[in-house]
Amino acid sequence: MRRVFFIILGSIILAPRLISAPTDSSPQANADNRPSSEHLDSVHQRGSTDFSDMGSWIWETNTYDRQTVRFWKPFEIPAGKTIQRSRLRVTGDNVYTLYLDGREIGRDAEWRHLYEYDITPLLKPGRHVLALEVYNSFNEAGMVLGLRIGLDDGENIEVKSDASWLIVPEGIKGWVELTQSGEGWHGARILVPFGSNPWGKLDTIELVPPLQPFIMPFWQRAWFQVSLLILCAATSVVSIWLMMQLMVHKNEKKLLLRERGRIARDIHDDLGLRVTQLVLEGEVAQRESSNGPEARAHFEKMCEEAREALRAMDEVLWAINPRRDTLREFVTFVCGYARTYLNNTPIQCNLDVDSEISSETFELPVRRNLLLAVKEALNNAVKYSNATELLLKIRWQNKRLVLTVQDNGLGFDPASANMSRNGLTNMADRMHEIRGKFLLTSSPGKGCRVEFSTRLVHPQSRFTWLHWRSITGRKLPKQIVQHKTVDHPVNPKPN
Repeated sequence: MRRVFFIILGSIILAPRLISAPTDSSPQANADNRPSSEHLDSVHQRGSTDFSDMGSWIWETNTYDRQTVRFWKPFEIPAGKTIQRSRLRVTGDNVYTLYLDGREIGRDAEWRHLYEYDITPLLKPGRHVLALEVYNSFNEAGMVLGLRIGLDDGENIEVKSDASWLIVPEGIKGWVELTQSGEGWHGARILVPFGSNPWGKLDTIELVPPLQPFIMPFWQRAWFQVSLLILCAATSVVSIWLMMQLMVHKNEKKLLLRERGRIARDIHDDLGLRVTQLVLEGEVAQRESSNGPEARAHFEKMCEEAREALRAMDEVLWAINPRRDTLREFVTFVCGYARTYLNNTPIQCNLDVDSEISSETFELPVRRNLLLAVKEALNNAVKYSNATELLLKIRWQNKRLVLTVQDNGLGFDPASANMSRNGLTNMADRMHEIRGKFLLTSSPGKGCRVEFSTRLVHPQSRFTWLHWRSITGRKLPKQIVQHKTVDHPVNPKPN
Protein backbone atom coordinates (compact mmCIF):
# COMPACT_ATOMS: atom_id res chain seq x y z
CA MET A 1 0.00 0.00 0.00
CA ARG A 2 2.85 2.37 0.75
CA ARG A 3 4.33 1.80 -2.72
CA VAL A 4 1.00 2.57 -4.37
CA PHE A 5 0.65 5.71 -2.23
CA PHE A 6 4.08 7.09 -3.21
CA ILE A 7 3.53 6.27 -6.91
CA ILE A 8 0.26 8.19 -6.94
CA LEU A 9 1.86 11.12 -5.05
CA GLY A 10 4.76 11.33 -7.51
CA SER A 11 2.41 11.30 -10.47
CA ILE A 12 0.46 14.19 -9.03
CA ILE A 13 3.65 16.28 -8.50
CA LEU A 14 5.19 15.60 -11.95
CA ALA A 15 2.00 15.91 -13.98
CA PRO A 16 2.06 19.76 -14.37
CA ARG A 17 5.66 19.74 -15.60
CA LEU A 18 4.91 17.05 -18.15
CA ILE A 19 1.94 19.01 -19.43
CA SER A 20 3.95 22.31 -19.78
CA ALA A 21 6.93 20.76 -21.62
CA PRO A 22 7.22 21.61 -25.37
CA THR A 23 5.70 19.06 -27.64
CA ASP A 24 7.18 20.24 -30.96
CA SER A 25 10.69 20.14 -32.34
CA SER A 26 11.04 23.89 -33.13
CA PRO A 27 14.43 25.46 -32.31
CA GLN A 28 14.87 27.29 -29.03
CA ALA A 29 14.78 31.04 -29.11
CA ASN A 30 17.55 33.30 -27.90
CA ALA A 31 17.11 36.07 -25.35
CA ASP A 32 16.42 38.58 -28.16
CA ASN A 33 13.69 36.31 -29.68
CA ARG A 34 15.93 35.47 -32.66
CA PRO A 35 16.19 31.90 -33.99
CA SER A 36 19.21 29.79 -33.12
CA SER A 37 22.41 30.20 -35.10
CA GLU A 38 21.93 27.18 -37.30
CA HIS A 39 18.68 28.71 -38.62
CA LEU A 40 19.76 32.39 -38.93
CA ASP A 41 19.21 34.01 -42.33
CA SER A 42 21.47 36.58 -44.02
CA VAL A 43 19.81 39.57 -42.35
CA HIS A 44 20.85 38.55 -38.83
CA GLN A 45 24.09 36.61 -39.15
CA ARG A 46 27.19 36.87 -41.27
CA GLY A 47 28.49 33.65 -42.77
CA SER A 48 25.13 31.89 -42.67
CA THR A 49 24.78 28.68 -44.70
CA ASP A 50 21.31 29.69 -45.79
CA PHE A 51 21.69 30.31 -49.55
CA SER A 52 18.04 30.86 -50.33
CA ASP A 53 18.74 34.50 -51.29
CA MET A 54 21.27 33.55 -53.97
CA GLY A 55 20.37 33.89 -57.65
CA SER A 56 21.41 31.87 -60.67
CA TRP A 57 24.64 31.83 -62.59
CA ILE A 58 24.27 34.31 -65.48
CA TRP A 59 26.41 35.45 -68.41
CA GLU A 60 26.35 37.02 -71.83
CA THR A 61 24.61 35.28 -74.69
CA ASN A 62 27.92 34.12 -76.16
CA THR A 63 30.91 32.88 -74.20
CA TYR A 64 34.53 32.97 -75.28
CA ASP A 65 37.97 33.22 -73.76
CA ARG A 66 39.36 36.55 -72.52
CA GLN A 67 35.88 37.98 -72.38
CA THR A 68 34.73 40.92 -70.22
CA VAL A 69 31.04 41.27 -69.42
CA ARG A 70 29.43 44.26 -67.66
CA PHE A 71 26.30 43.63 -65.59
CA TRP A 72 23.93 46.40 -64.46
CA LYS A 73 20.89 46.24 -62.15
CA PRO A 74 18.86 49.01 -60.42
CA PHE A 75 16.72 48.47 -57.30
CA GLU A 76 14.52 50.60 -55.04
CA ILE A 77 14.22 50.92 -51.27
CA PRO A 78 10.80 52.39 -50.32
CA ALA A 79 10.79 55.84 -48.81
CA GLY A 80 10.30 56.09 -45.07
CA LYS A 81 11.76 52.65 -44.42
CA THR A 82 14.63 51.96 -42.02
CA ILE A 83 17.26 49.41 -43.04
CA GLN A 84 18.08 46.98 -40.25
CA ARG A 85 20.62 44.85 -42.07
CA SER A 86 21.75 44.13 -45.61
CA ARG A 87 24.02 41.41 -46.92
CA LEU A 88 25.42 40.88 -50.41
CA ARG A 89 27.12 37.69 -51.60
CA VAL A 90 28.82 37.47 -54.96
CA THR A 91 31.49 35.67 -56.96
CA GLY A 92 32.53 35.53 -60.58
CA ASP A 93 34.46 33.21 -62.83
CA ASN A 94 37.25 34.27 -63.05
CA VAL A 95 37.66 37.91 -61.82
CA TYR A 96 34.94 40.32 -60.73
CA THR A 97 34.77 44.00 -59.71
CA LEU A 98 31.69 45.09 -57.73
CA TYR A 99 30.21 48.63 -57.78
CA LEU A 100 27.39 50.20 -55.77
CA ASP A 101 26.06 53.57 -56.94
CA GLY A 102 29.23 54.17 -58.93
CA ARG A 103 31.58 53.35 -56.04
CA GLU A 104 33.82 50.29 -56.19
CA ILE A 105 33.24 48.25 -53.04
CA GLY A 106 35.15 45.05 -53.81
CA ARG A 107 36.95 42.77 -56.24
CA ASP A 108 38.43 39.26 -56.21
CA ALA A 109 39.63 36.44 -58.45
CA GLU A 110 38.71 33.14 -56.72
CA TRP A 111 35.40 31.85 -58.09
CA ARG A 112 35.38 28.87 -55.68
CA HIS A 113 34.75 31.27 -52.77
CA LEU A 114 31.61 33.24 -52.06
CA TYR A 115 32.38 36.79 -50.90
CA GLU A 116 30.00 38.36 -48.39
CA TYR A 117 29.67 42.18 -47.97
CA ASP A 118 27.82 44.06 -45.25
CA ILE A 119 26.56 47.12 -47.13
CA THR A 120 24.09 48.36 -44.52
CA PRO A 121 25.86 51.75 -43.99
CA LEU A 122 25.88 52.37 -47.76
CA LEU A 123 22.13 52.07 -48.31
CA LYS A 124 19.27 54.47 -47.72
CA PRO A 125 15.74 54.79 -49.09
CA GLY A 126 15.70 55.59 -52.80
CA ARG A 127 17.11 54.26 -56.04
CA HIS A 128 20.40 52.35 -56.12
CA VAL A 129 22.41 50.63 -58.85
CA LEU A 130 24.51 47.48 -58.67
CA ALA A 131 27.15 47.00 -61.36
CA LEU A 132 29.70 44.24 -61.95
CA GLU A 133 32.51 43.84 -64.39
CA VAL A 134 33.51 40.18 -64.77
CA TYR A 135 36.47 38.86 -66.76
CA ASN A 136 36.67 35.29 -68.03
CA SER A 137 40.12 34.03 -68.95
CA PHE A 138 39.04 30.69 -70.48
CA ASN A 139 36.45 27.87 -70.41
CA GLU A 140 33.30 28.36 -68.30
CA ALA A 141 32.23 31.87 -67.37
CA GLY A 142 29.54 33.16 -65.06
CA MET A 143 28.48 35.43 -62.20
CA VAL A 144 26.21 34.75 -59.26
CA LEU A 145 24.89 37.27 -56.72
CA GLY A 146 22.42 37.53 -53.91
CA LEU A 147 21.41 40.65 -51.96
CA ARG A 148 18.96 40.60 -49.03
CA ILE A 149 17.89 43.82 -47.30
CA GLY A 150 15.99 43.57 -44.02
CA LEU A 151 13.69 46.48 -43.17
CA ASP A 152 12.40 47.61 -39.80
CA ASP A 153 8.86 46.34 -40.52
CA GLY A 154 10.09 42.76 -41.03
CA GLU A 155 9.95 42.85 -44.83
CA ASN A 156 12.91 41.80 -46.96
CA ILE A 157 14.05 43.14 -50.32
CA GLU A 158 15.95 40.62 -52.42
CA VAL A 159 18.04 41.25 -55.51
CA LYS A 160 19.28 38.08 -57.23
CA SER A 161 21.27 37.42 -60.35
CA ASP A 162 18.70 36.53 -62.99
CA ALA A 163 17.55 37.45 -66.48
CA SER A 164 16.49 40.94 -65.34
CA TRP A 165 20.12 42.01 -65.17
CA LEU A 166 21.23 44.04 -68.18
CA ILE A 167 24.40 43.60 -70.20
CA VAL A 168 26.16 46.91 -70.91
CA PRO A 169 27.81 47.12 -74.35
CA GLU A 170 31.48 48.01 -74.60
CA GLY A 171 32.58 51.59 -75.17
CA ILE A 172 30.12 53.29 -72.78
CA LYS A 173 32.03 55.57 -70.44
CA GLY A 174 30.85 56.04 -66.86
CA TRP A 175 28.37 53.17 -67.10
CA VAL A 176 28.78 52.24 -63.42
CA GLU A 177 27.44 55.70 -62.45
CA LEU A 178 24.38 55.66 -64.72
CA THR A 179 20.97 55.44 -63.05
CA GLN A 180 19.02 54.69 -66.23
CA SER A 181 19.64 51.99 -68.82
CA GLY A 182 20.80 52.96 -72.28
CA GLU A 183 19.92 52.02 -75.82
CA GLY A 184 21.26 48.65 -76.95
CA TRP A 185 21.39 47.10 -73.49
CA HIS A 186 19.97 43.57 -73.33
CA GLY A 187 19.18 41.02 -70.63
CA ALA A 188 21.56 38.44 -69.28
CA ARG A 189 21.36 34.71 -70.02
CA ILE A 190 20.69 32.30 -67.14
CA LEU A 191 23.15 29.44 -67.12
CA VAL A 192 22.36 27.16 -64.13
CA PRO A 193 20.89 27.60 -60.62
CA PHE A 194 23.22 28.26 -57.73
CA GLY A 195 24.86 25.05 -56.48
CA SER A 196 24.68 23.30 -59.86
CA ASN A 197 27.53 22.14 -62.08
CA PRO A 198 29.96 23.09 -63.47
CA TRP A 199 30.60 25.24 -60.35
CA GLY A 200 28.85 23.06 -57.81
CA LYS A 201 28.10 24.02 -54.23
CA LEU A 202 30.24 26.85 -52.82
CA ASP A 203 30.77 26.23 -49.12
CA THR A 204 33.64 28.65 -48.50
CA ILE A 205 32.40 32.10 -47.49
CA GLU A 206 34.87 34.99 -47.30
CA LEU A 207 33.66 37.74 -44.96
CA VAL A 208 34.64 41.20 -46.20
CA PRO A 209 35.04 43.83 -43.42
CA PRO A 210 31.99 46.10 -43.08
CA LEU A 211 31.99 49.03 -45.46
CA GLN A 212 31.50 52.64 -44.40
CA PRO A 213 29.89 55.47 -46.37
CA PHE A 214 32.32 57.42 -48.48
CA ILE A 215 32.28 61.09 -47.54
CA MET A 216 33.89 63.07 -50.29
CA PRO A 217 35.92 66.07 -49.06
CA PHE A 218 34.46 69.37 -50.14
CA TRP A 219 37.57 70.23 -52.15
CA GLN A 220 36.95 67.18 -54.33
CA ARG A 221 33.34 68.04 -55.07
CA ALA A 222 32.40 69.40 -58.45
CA TRP A 223 30.83 72.62 -57.12
CA PHE A 224 34.01 73.50 -55.24
CA GLN A 225 36.29 72.79 -58.18
CA VAL A 226 34.05 74.77 -60.55
CA SER A 227 33.89 77.65 -58.07
CA LEU A 228 37.66 77.57 -57.63
CA LEU A 229 38.14 77.57 -61.39
CA ILE A 230 35.79 80.54 -61.78
CA LEU A 231 37.56 82.35 -58.95
CA CYS A 232 40.98 81.73 -60.51
CA ALA A 233 39.72 82.90 -63.89
CA ALA A 234 38.17 86.03 -62.36
CA THR A 235 41.36 86.72 -60.40
CA SER A 236 43.43 86.35 -63.56
CA VAL A 237 41.15 88.69 -65.48
CA VAL A 238 41.21 91.29 -62.69
CA SER A 239 45.00 90.98 -62.37
CA ILE A 240 45.48 91.48 -66.10
CA TRP A 241 43.10 94.45 -66.03
CA LEU A 242 44.94 96.00 -63.08
CA MET A 243 48.30 95.47 -64.79
CA MET A 244 46.98 97.16 -67.92
CA GLN A 245 45.58 100.02 -65.85
CA LEU A 246 48.94 100.34 -64.09
CA MET A 247 50.77 100.45 -67.41
CA VAL A 248 48.35 103.06 -68.73
CA HIS A 249 48.76 105.08 -65.53
CA LYS A 250 52.55 104.94 -65.79
CA ASN A 251 52.42 106.02 -69.42
CA GLU A 252 50.03 108.85 -68.55
CA LYS A 253 52.33 109.93 -65.73
CA LYS A 254 55.32 109.93 -68.05
CA LEU A 255 53.41 111.97 -70.59
CA LEU A 256 52.25 114.36 -67.87
CA LEU A 257 55.80 114.86 -66.59
CA ARG A 258 57.00 115.44 -70.13
CA GLU A 259 54.23 117.97 -70.74
CA ARG A 260 54.96 119.74 -67.45
CA GLY A 261 58.61 120.02 -68.44
CA ARG A 262 57.68 121.41 -71.85
CA ILE A 263 55.30 123.98 -70.31
CA ALA A 264 57.96 125.05 -67.83
CA ARG A 265 60.52 125.53 -70.60
CA ASP A 266 58.06 127.43 -72.80
CA ILE A 267 57.07 129.77 -69.95
CA HIS A 268 60.67 130.35 -69.01
CA ASP A 269 61.93 130.85 -72.55
CA ASP A 270 59.00 132.91 -73.84
CA LEU A 271 56.83 134.52 -71.18
CA GLY A 272 59.70 134.91 -68.70
CA LEU A 273 61.88 136.63 -71.27
CA ARG A 274 59.08 138.99 -72.24
CA VAL A 275 58.35 139.98 -68.61
CA THR A 276 62.07 140.53 -67.99
CA GLN A 277 62.28 142.77 -71.04
CA LEU A 278 59.22 144.65 -69.81
CA VAL A 279 60.92 145.30 -66.47
CA LEU A 280 64.14 146.49 -68.15
CA GLU A 281 62.30 148.78 -70.51
CA GLY A 282 60.32 150.21 -67.60
CA GLU A 283 63.52 150.95 -65.68
CA VAL A 284 65.12 152.58 -68.74
CA ALA A 285 61.99 154.67 -69.34
CA GLN A 286 61.98 155.67 -65.67
CA ARG A 287 65.58 156.92 -65.87
CA GLU A 288 65.16 158.74 -69.18
CA SER A 289 61.77 160.22 -68.50
CA SER A 290 61.69 163.98 -68.05
CA ASN A 291 58.16 163.98 -66.65
CA GLY A 292 57.29 164.97 -63.14
CA PRO A 293 57.27 162.91 -59.94
CA GLU A 294 53.86 161.49 -60.65
CA ALA A 295 55.01 159.90 -63.90
CA ARG A 296 58.10 158.53 -62.19
CA ALA A 297 55.90 157.04 -59.47
CA HIS A 298 53.75 155.35 -62.07
CA PHE A 299 56.85 153.96 -63.79
CA GLU A 300 58.18 152.70 -60.48
CA LYS A 301 54.86 151.04 -59.62
CA MET A 302 54.76 149.41 -63.05
CA CYS A 303 58.26 148.02 -62.62
CA GLU A 304 57.46 146.70 -59.15
CA GLU A 305 54.34 144.97 -60.38
CA ALA A 306 56.33 143.46 -63.23
CA ARG A 307 58.90 142.17 -60.73
CA GLU A 308 56.09 140.68 -58.63
CA ALA A 309 54.68 139.02 -61.73
CA LEU A 310 58.15 137.64 -62.50
CA ARG A 311 58.47 136.21 -58.98
CA ALA A 312 55.00 134.69 -59.20
CA MET A 313 55.92 133.16 -62.53
CA ASP A 314 59.07 131.69 -60.98
CA GLU A 315 56.91 130.01 -58.34
CA VAL A 316 54.66 128.58 -61.03
CA LEU A 317 57.68 127.31 -62.92
CA TRP A 318 59.03 125.72 -59.75
CA ALA A 319 55.69 124.04 -59.08
CA ILE A 320 55.17 122.51 -62.52
CA ASN A 321 58.80 121.57 -63.19
CA PRO A 322 59.07 117.78 -62.64
CA ARG A 323 62.75 118.14 -61.72
CA ARG A 324 61.63 119.88 -58.51
CA ASP A 325 59.43 116.99 -57.34
CA THR A 326 61.70 116.03 -54.45
CA LEU A 327 61.64 116.81 -50.75
CA ARG A 328 65.08 118.46 -50.80
CA GLU A 329 64.05 120.82 -53.58
CA PHE A 330 60.92 121.73 -51.61
CA VAL A 331 62.87 122.44 -48.42
CA THR A 332 65.38 124.57 -50.34
CA PHE A 333 62.63 126.55 -52.02
CA VAL A 334 60.63 127.13 -48.81
CA CYS A 335 63.69 128.30 -46.88
CA GLY A 336 64.67 130.68 -49.69
CA TYR A 337 61.14 132.00 -49.96
CA ALA A 338 60.91 132.65 -46.20
CA ARG A 339 64.20 134.58 -46.12
CA THR A 340 63.28 136.65 -49.16
CA TYR A 341 59.76 137.34 -47.89
CA LEU A 342 60.89 138.42 -44.42
CA ASN A 343 63.99 140.33 -45.64
CA ASN A 344 62.15 143.65 -45.92
CA THR A 345 60.24 143.25 -42.64
CA PRO A 346 61.24 143.83 -38.99
CA ILE A 347 61.03 140.07 -38.39
CA GLN A 348 64.28 138.11 -38.22
CA CYS A 349 64.01 134.70 -39.94
CA ASN A 350 65.68 131.74 -38.19
CA LEU A 351 65.93 128.37 -39.93
CA ASP A 352 66.16 124.99 -38.22
CA VAL A 353 66.31 122.27 -40.89
CA ASP A 354 66.88 118.57 -40.29
CA SER A 355 70.22 117.47 -41.71
CA GLU A 356 68.80 114.11 -42.80
CA ILE A 357 66.17 115.38 -45.18
CA SER A 358 65.15 112.64 -47.60
CA SER A 359 65.41 112.97 -51.35
CA GLU A 360 62.20 111.05 -51.95
CA THR A 361 59.65 112.14 -54.52
CA PHE A 362 57.32 114.87 -53.29
CA GLU A 363 54.14 114.84 -55.35
CA LEU A 364 52.87 118.06 -56.85
CA PRO A 365 49.43 118.25 -55.12
CA VAL A 366 51.03 117.76 -51.70
CA ARG A 367 53.91 120.23 -52.05
CA ARG A 368 51.67 122.81 -53.72
CA ASN A 369 49.11 122.78 -50.89
CA LEU A 370 51.83 122.70 -48.24
CA LEU A 371 53.66 125.63 -49.86
CA LEU A 372 50.48 127.72 -49.98
CA ALA A 373 49.76 126.91 -46.33
CA VAL A 374 53.29 127.98 -45.29
CA LYS A 375 52.99 131.18 -47.30
CA GLU A 376 49.69 131.91 -45.54
CA ALA A 377 51.33 131.35 -42.14
CA LEU A 378 54.22 133.70 -43.03
CA ASN A 379 51.79 136.32 -44.31
CA ASN A 380 49.77 136.16 -41.07
CA ALA A 381 52.95 136.57 -39.01
CA VAL A 382 53.94 139.68 -40.96
CA LYS A 383 50.47 141.24 -40.85
CA TYR A 384 49.23 140.49 -37.35
CA SER A 385 51.94 139.15 -35.01
CA ASN A 386 54.07 142.29 -34.47
CA ALA A 387 56.90 139.80 -33.86
CA THR A 388 60.65 140.36 -33.98
CA GLU A 389 61.69 136.77 -34.63
CA LEU A 390 60.25 133.86 -36.54
CA LEU A 391 61.46 130.26 -36.49
CA LEU A 392 60.95 127.99 -39.49
CA LYS A 393 61.65 124.40 -38.39
CA ILE A 394 61.59 121.44 -40.78
CA ARG A 395 61.83 117.82 -39.63
CA TRP A 396 61.64 114.43 -41.34
CA GLN A 397 60.05 112.02 -38.83
CA ASN A 398 58.55 108.56 -39.39
CA LYS A 399 58.12 109.07 -43.12
CA ARG A 400 56.31 112.34 -42.50
CA LEU A 401 57.37 115.92 -43.15
CA VAL A 402 56.77 118.17 -40.13
CA LEU A 403 57.04 121.91 -40.79
CA THR A 404 56.63 124.43 -37.95
CA VAL A 405 56.25 128.23 -38.17
CA GLN A 406 56.65 129.87 -34.73
CA ASP A 407 56.88 133.57 -33.80
CA ASN A 408 57.31 135.58 -30.59
CA GLY A 409 54.57 138.04 -31.40
CA LEU A 410 51.43 139.21 -29.68
CA GLY A 411 49.53 135.94 -30.02
CA PHE A 412 45.74 135.72 -29.99
CA ASP A 413 42.79 133.67 -28.84
CA PRO A 414 41.96 131.24 -31.70
CA ALA A 415 38.38 130.87 -30.53
CA SER A 416 37.65 134.58 -31.07
CA ALA A 417 39.71 134.99 -34.26
CA ASN A 418 38.13 136.31 -37.45
CA MET A 419 38.21 133.22 -39.65
CA SER A 420 37.47 135.13 -42.84
CA ARG A 421 40.50 137.46 -42.58
CA ASN A 422 43.52 135.60 -41.19
CA GLY A 423 43.44 132.55 -43.48
CA LEU A 424 43.31 129.93 -40.73
CA THR A 425 40.42 128.25 -42.46
CA ASN A 426 42.36 128.08 -45.73
CA MET A 427 45.38 126.51 -44.04
CA ALA A 428 43.27 123.86 -42.32
CA ASP A 429 41.37 123.12 -45.51
CA ARG A 430 44.54 122.75 -47.58
CA MET A 431 46.05 120.29 -45.09
CA HIS A 432 42.81 118.34 -44.89
CA GLU A 433 42.77 118.07 -48.69
CA ILE A 434 46.11 116.23 -48.67
CA ARG A 435 45.16 114.20 -45.56
CA GLY A 436 47.71 116.11 -43.50
CA LYS A 437 47.58 117.52 -39.99
CA PHE A 438 47.28 121.17 -38.97
CA LEU A 439 47.91 122.22 -35.37
CA LEU A 440 47.57 125.80 -34.13
CA THR A 441 48.76 126.81 -30.65
CA SER A 442 48.46 130.40 -29.43
CA SER A 443 47.39 132.59 -26.56
CA PRO A 444 47.48 136.38 -26.04
CA GLY A 445 50.99 137.66 -25.31
CA LYS A 446 52.67 134.29 -25.88
CA GLY A 447 53.21 134.21 -29.63
CA CYS A 448 51.81 131.77 -32.16
CA ARG A 449 52.88 128.31 -33.32
CA VAL A 450 51.58 126.64 -36.47
CA GLU A 451 52.54 123.06 -37.29
CA PHE A 452 51.96 121.24 -40.59
CA SER A 453 52.46 117.48 -40.95
CA THR A 454 51.93 115.34 -44.03
CA ARG A 455 53.15 112.38 -46.01
CA LEU A 456 54.88 112.86 -49.34
CA VAL A 457 52.38 110.85 -51.39
CA HIS A 458 48.98 112.29 -52.09
CA PRO A 459 46.27 109.85 -50.87
CA GLN A 460 43.78 109.00 -53.60
CA SER A 461 40.36 108.87 -51.98
CA ARG A 462 36.94 108.62 -53.58
CA PHE A 463 35.11 109.93 -50.55
CA THR A 464 35.79 113.59 -51.23
CA TRP A 465 32.34 114.47 -49.91
CA LEU A 466 33.72 113.80 -46.41
CA HIS A 467 36.13 116.73 -46.64
CA TRP A 468 35.93 119.23 -43.87
CA ARG A 469 33.53 122.02 -44.75
CA SER A 470 35.38 124.84 -43.12
CA ILE A 471 35.18 126.80 -46.37
CA THR A 472 31.61 127.65 -45.43
CA GLY A 473 32.85 129.95 -42.71
CA ARG A 474 32.30 127.67 -39.74
CA LYS A 475 34.72 127.63 -36.83
CA LEU A 476 37.70 125.33 -36.85
CA PRO A 477 37.23 121.90 -35.25
CA LYS A 478 38.35 121.51 -31.66
CA GLN A 479 41.15 119.12 -32.64
CA ILE A 480 42.75 121.93 -34.70
CA VAL A 481 42.38 124.85 -32.30
CA GLN A 482 44.07 124.48 -28.94
CA HIS A 483 43.71 127.16 -26.27
CA LYS A 484 47.01 126.86 -24.53
CA THR A 485 50.34 128.59 -24.22
CA VAL A 486 53.12 127.92 -26.68
CA ASP A 487 55.25 125.05 -25.40
CA HIS A 488 58.59 126.42 -26.68
CA PRO A 489 58.34 130.15 -27.41
CA VAL A 490 61.10 131.80 -29.39
CA ASN A 491 62.51 134.56 -27.18
CA PRO A 492 59.22 136.23 -26.23
CA LYS A 493 59.08 139.91 -27.02
CA PRO A 494 59.85 141.99 -23.94
CA ASN A 495 57.12 144.24 -22.58
